[in-house]
Amino acid sequence: MNKETHDISSELSRDLSLFQITMMGVGMMIGAGVFIGVGNCIGIAGPGGLILTFALNGIFAMFTAMAYAELCSAIPKAGGAYNFARIGFGRNVSFLAGWFEWFASTIAGSLYALTFAIYVVRYFTQLGLMDLVPVSTGSAEKITAVLISLLFIYTNFRGASETSNIGSFFTLGQCVILGIIAITGVIVTILDPGRLANFTPFLPNGWSKLLVTMGFTYVAFEGYEVIAQAGDEVINPRRNLPLAMIYSIVIVTVLYIGVSFATVVAIKLGSPQLNGLQPWEWIGKHGPRGFGEALASLMPCGNLVLTLAVIFASTSALNATIFSATRVSYAMGRDNMLPLFFAKISPKHRTPSVALAFTGIVIIIMATCLPIIHVASSASIMFLFLFLLVNACLIKIRTSMRDELTYGYMMPLFPWIPIIAIISQVLLAANLGHMSKTAWIIAPSWIIAGLVIYQCYSKSRVTPIREEILVLEDEQAPHQKKGEFRIMVAVANPDNALGLIRNTNAVCHAKNASVEIIHMVPVPEQVPLSDAILYAGKGKEAIGEMMLYLMPRFKVNTTFWYCRSFARGIISAVRQKNIDMLVMGWHGGETMHKFRIGSTSNAILDKSPCNVMVVRDYGQGNFKNILVPINGGQNSALALETAGMIAETTHGKITVLNVSTGKRSFDIGNFVMQNRERIPVSDEQLAIRIVPARNVINAIIKESESSDLIIIGATQNPKVHDILHHSTPEILAELTTKPLVMVKATGKIRSYINRWV
Repeated sequence: MNKETHDISSELSRDLSLFQITMMGVGMMIGAGVFIGVGNCIGIAGPGGLILTFALNGIFAMFTAMAYAELCSAIPKAGGAYNFARIGFGRNVSFLAGWFEWFASTIAGSLYALTFAIYVVRYFTQLGLMDLVPVSTGSAEKITAVLISLLFIYTNFRGASETSNIGSFFTLGQCVILGIIAITGVIVTILDPGRLANFTPFLPNGWSKLLVTMGFTYVAFEGYEVIAQAGDEVINPRRNLPLAMIYSIVIVTVLYIGVSFATVVAIKLGSPQLNGLQPWEWIGKHGPRGFGEALASLMPCGNLVLTLAVIFASTSALNATIFSATRVSYAMGRDNMLPLFFAKISPKHRTPSVALAFTGIVIIIMATCLPIIHVASSASIMFLFLFLLVNACLIKIRTSMRDELTYGYMMPLFPWIPIIAIISQVLLAANLGHMSKTAWIIAPSWIIAGLVIYQCYSKSRVTPIREEILVLEDEQAPHQKKGEFRIMVAVANPDNALGLIRNTNAVCHAKNASVEIIHMVPVPEQVPLSDAILYAGKGKEAIGEMMLYLMPRFKVNTTFWYCRSFARGIISAVRQKNIDMLVMGWHGGETMHKFRIGSTSNAILDKSPCNVMVVRDYGQGNFKNILVPINGGQNSALALETAGMIAETTHGKITVLNVSTGKRSFDIGNFVMQNRERIPVSDEQLAIRIVPARNVINAIIKESESSDLIIIGATQNPKVHDILHHSTPEILAELTTKPLVMVKATGKIRSYINRWV
């Protein structure tokens, strides 16, 4: 077992350049989109629809490519969407992402193998060579597809660099040939402008057919997915991965539009071979072979050029898809999502040999068992599912983990671009049923199979990663009632435990609440996560001290979690445990600069789905005079309620203060009356004071001289203001020596959004 673990921990070789991975992406895209898609698309959407199909798909593909580029620059390792989903949404979603990605790439590989076989057999048939072979055309195509698959499975086994060098050669060849075809179409049109009449009617079947053809050919734009798989093997990944993705989309979109134009103008209107049909109708009538028939009419050696183009394009795409599918299944094996032997690496060639073998088996089975129209549709629908998930991952990771990651590229116009991409992918997937209902049977069946494997195998065996939130210990108190008020106290060390205890005690007493005490365990990067609990010493001491005080009075749960980000871990715990109020320490003084926008405390205040109470220098908690500066709003109301709970247990007096600067009128008396039921003290304990002053902070500090505690609501200022200026609570905490509590209320709508979204 130790030997197996040692083998599996080996690393892939890092020797791929920007040029190599760009060619790998281009090679994966130009495999079947033109050769199979053109004939089908022009028959469905017409001549103008063919051009628009590839142009619009290029734009939408660029949106998702930018999502991949950002995520790859921040998480540059083999696995692609599987890694993004693991970090963004957790283990179950990441398994499905990897499962989608593996199957989508293998289906695409089957499609490219079949494309190669169909056009090679077609050319041999025209030469009369197939008459010498005692098999049918269909059988010959299947045999050829298997043979070319085996050849490139072996090529991938030889190593990433060799795979890429061969792929780059074929990709350059296909780009040159497709460029020649596109230029030929332009030259023919210049010499015979009448061929532009082939574009009439432009959209004979209406705009709605574009959704069908775009969904069908979307597989021809997914080359950035294979680039994402090279994160462990590319030189300078944070720079080169994003650049390769952008370059590859631009290259293939230009080539697709050029070749589509050449296809439309390939046959002169009224030619005898059309038999009275429009050129686009005649090409569409030939289905997946329509592009070949058009090219044969466009160029003197059209059949030879077409065969060479197919050989270059389909083989480079097949090579790239095998590479991609192998890397994602390797990554899943590495994390024990799939059996551990999937992560075995060949000692000689440094390639994932077992993952490659399984990928090859799936490619060969799909190539020999399904008609090409169903293979192409299944590949497109699986990639659409996958890319939708990647865009969702981008939104989730950017909003919740931006401060934790190092980015080499960040998408502009966030979050609108990924939102538009998600909507477009839903529409395209929904319309694919018009091309192949079988695809909508294959895709859900694969998803169901993946869910079964995850529940039966992966869920209990998966290896944790540092970006995850891990529960190290979780002890639940008995007899918790559904719907009871729940308070979470986040503790770091014993130094501030006493203040948190006294504050929590007051709230628990008023709310008859249960308490969840949580400690986020810090784990150094060089320490394995299996030893994380060894670093919980200070937290255990602090929690032990709190439990001695709280357990005789209240129900207390204790939790030890690990998360790379303290803020993300706390917010996740609040969501998972349905917490109503979070209490945490705040030291102020020299560390106050940490309490600004983007910091741990402010991230919690901004994203917490529950009310938050931040405590600084609470001390012994014997407060006879509590000052509550208010200026309206739900945070001020919560500050009043908090003051009432503390005053009730300490028999203190509350002074409600409003500093009037003359800029706007505020009826403090009416505000207090509206919230009177939330303040559980007698009228004798409550006083209202209005102080005119130009400087709010100075006025509060002066009034606090006779107070033991200040309770203030968090700032209501917009985030842009907070970035440029300190908020009132920040400045107050820096200047005052008094104990201070800051509270942040979360409204029902905001609470719902933060809790579930």
